[in-house]
Amino acid sequence: MPRYEYRCRSCGDTFELSRPMAESAAPATCPEGHEDTMKLLSTVAVGGTAAAAPAPSGGGGGCCGGGCCG
Repeated sequence: MPRYEYRCRSCGDTFELSRPMAESAAPATCPEGHEDTMKLLSTVAVGGTAAAAPAPSGGGGGCCGGGCCG
């Protein structure tokens, strides 16, 4: 079940709730009992490393390298 993060506008507390996706937009009450809360946008960090893309060589290929830019 997904976890959603909320912030209480009354006391400033940040808390998480596990709830079905169908209830993600439903109102949430903070642990202190306040009902004026908002759902936060959470980011997901993905670990690992990515290989760097090779630097473009100067000539031919690509729009500006191939002469199609005017």
